[in-house]
Amino acid sequence: MTGLYLLGVLMAVLIAYLYKGTLFKGEAAPFVMELPNYRLPSPKNVIRLLWEKAKDFLQRAFTVILIATVVVWFLQSFDLRLNPVADSQNSILALLAGFLAPLFRPLGLGDWRICTSFITGFLAKESVVSTLGILFSGNVAVALTPLAAGCLLVFCLLYTPCVASVAAIRRELGGRWAAAVVLWQCVLAWLAALLLHIIGLLLGVA
Repeated sequence: MTGLYLLGVLMAVLIAYLYKGTLFKGEAAPFVMELPNYRLPSPKNVIRLLWEKAKDFLQRAFTVILIATVVVWFLQSFDLRLNPVADSQNSILALLAGFLAPLFRPLGLGDWRICTSFITGFLAKESVVSTLGILFSGNVAVALTPLAAGCLLVFCLLYTPCVASVAAIRRELGGRWAAAVVLWQCVLAWLAALLLHIIGLLLGVA
């Protein structure tokens, strides 16, 4: 987890330097902000603020995760003719995610169930875990080696945060910028995961 955190910081710094020399050349605009007087907060205010933030997150996250879980369950349980399937490999979900499987195979993540988790993760990153839990019946280890798990974590760290972030980018910069950001982040995440996979294979990590 510490390595993922440091990787996120490192990538942010590297991309900032890249943008500084390409998209955002020139002198930086001066930034002035008037700050209030800082005071030590009272325990009551701290507790109230923590409760409000936690409550807001739980409400939003739970709603998204619940919706994503129900959608995944439905797509996993029925085929294109809405007939119940005994094997999830014949489901609508397997058909949709199957198109992405070849793209993630070089990363060691070619299982359609893993690809599905990336799709639901676009709604909220928290949904990746719940989706994997549903599709693998709580036993994700059967499909993930330690190296593949590392590649999955790196990809999840760097690819598009969530649909809410994309909506914010679209609102501020426009649809083209939002689409470009999504594409760029997915490509960057794929390349980083591929690099980790190659390094792991060279070091003999299974």
